[in-house]
Amino acid sequence: MDEFTSPAPSPPSQPTVIRDPWIGLRSLTPSRIALGRAGHALPTREVLAADEAHARARSAVHAPLDLDDLSTRLAAITKGEPPVRVCSAAPDRQRYLLRPDLGRRLSAESRAELTALPLEPEGCDLAIVVADGLSTTAVARHAAPVIEAILAGLPAACRLGPVVIASQARVALGDEIGQLLKARLVAVLIGERPGLSCQESLGIYLTWEPRPGRTDAERNCLSNIHPGGLSPAAAATRLWWLAGEARRLCTTGVALKDRSGEPGRLG
Repeated sequence: MDEFTSPAPSPPSQPTVIRDPWIGLRSLTPSRIALGRAGHALPTREVLAADEAHARARSAVHAPLDLDDLSTRLAAITKGEPPVRVCSAAPDRQRYLLRPDLGRRLSAESRAELTALPLEPEGCDLAIVVADGLSTTAVARHAAPVIEAILAGLPAACRLGPVVIASQARVALGDEIGQLLKARLVAVLIGERPGLSCQESLGIYLTWEPRPGRTDAERNCLSNIHPGGLSPAAAATRLWWLAGEARRLCTTGVALKDRSGEPGRLG
């Protein structure tokens, strides 16, 4: 080698991925634990997996809900009775996300439509509202099976109101809908905020004597309804237990504890 020739540079060394000693716990939870490390950073595969999960979560929030398909499936479940479709005061998805208050009240047109419905003078015992919420993916995949399970357990004496599909909706929109339908109870099935581990979780919020101004402390929530969580049948069973206790106690929320899982509570 002469004085003008530089030695070839050595290839950069690749950091060794160091396994986390808790890696065995990963089989017990979908949470991102025991990811290991490569130097001071996460392994590339874990970074890419997190990016993919984040993209799925964003898609669950922003993807439009196929209202026609959902209406067709719900009509089949309710023996041809088409659901009523309403919208919140949020005119589009962007303002729905930026203005939660708009998602909590009906548009003027939808309020007028519900007011004009031919209802029984005594109202109904339960109104079911399907709200897109923050995961249209959850609603598209799980709302119909959950409602089918709910109707399968419908008590003979329970008067069911019309099923309502609400777009750009928050949980509290069910309060105004339930009041207009003269419902003693309203159950809002809604897409829950997606996370990196699950983007298709459905929730049910049950409220006694719904009316605008009800708070979250006055509701009972059944959460994590998806294939890796609560099944439609289990959710329906717990909902009917809560509904029965709500009628007995004339309340929901913090005053009504969900003891449906205790021995003997479900009969």
